[in-house]
Amino acid sequence: MSRIIDGKAISAAVKERVKKGVAELDEIGVPVGLAVIIVGDDPASKVYVANKKKACEDLGIISEEYALPAETTQEELLSIIETLNKRPSINGILCQLPLPKHLDEKLIINSILPEKDVDAFHPHNVGRIMIGDYDFVPCTPAGIMEMLEAEGIDVSGKSCVVIGRSNIVGKPMGMLLLHKNGTVTICHSKTQNLKEICRGADILVAAVGRAGFVTADMVKEGAVVIDVGMNRVDGKLCGDVDYEAVKDKVSVITPVPGGVGPMTIAMLMQNTLTAAKKQNNIKG
Repeated sequence: MSRIIDGKAISAAVKERVKKGVAELDEIGVPVGLAVIIVGDDPASKVYVANKKKACEDLGIISEEYALPAETTQEELLSIIETLNKRPSINGILCQLPLPKHLDEKLIINSILPEKDVDAFHPHNVGRIMIGDYDFVPCTPAGIMEMLEAEGIDVSGKSCVVIGRSNIVGKPMGMLLLHKNGTVTICHSKTQNLKEICRGADILVAAVGRAGFVTADMVKEGAVVIDVGMNRVDGKLCGDVDYEAVKDKVSVITPVPGGVGPMTIAMLMQNTLTAAKKQNNIKG
């Protein structure tokens, strides 16, 4: 019988830690502030932004939301980011992706100050992750590493396979596992012998965005399986892993929902607290 990682419980512990840290800063007159920008009416983005706002309220973080119409121009968006960059009371800036097609996503991300880039998408922060000297990590990979640590899963020397090479999950996930001395393979749509590669994984991270993509014959007996997928099939939320077929074959698995998902917002809160400390030269 596999062990199911409870992402809700681990995220609650992270949030409690952040809440304590925010209260400690507040006591010395340093409030923690996060600005979230959303452009347009994407339903999933609206849900994410609402969840982030609630998490801020629960933890004592000051939250500012900028809900902009879909026709917002690039100049208008850049102007808002420039204003937020200059405000000492705003420690973190997050621009919810995806953006409407007429906006240059790369330019927008690059306009956020690296020290306020709590999503860790700015090239400066990406480069720091590469060399292993970083303040922030993209929230989903950071959450996965937090889960592995909480569950006492040692990465060192393990064969780690990541399916997916996105800048948000796949690539940073591979780097974080490598920094913990895992032997890492990143697979993608052009990978040959995918099934055989996955079957050799001690730790398998599925971040491909296809419901039920990872089947039982792709998984090694006793492996650790982390499912990043958030797909909807017939209105029901499900992951990239065929959970029912895989769960009894592995030693540890994350469910969907209730696995990686809750960790993402918890780590955003952690990144915002870290940003506030760095900007005010507070150690610890």
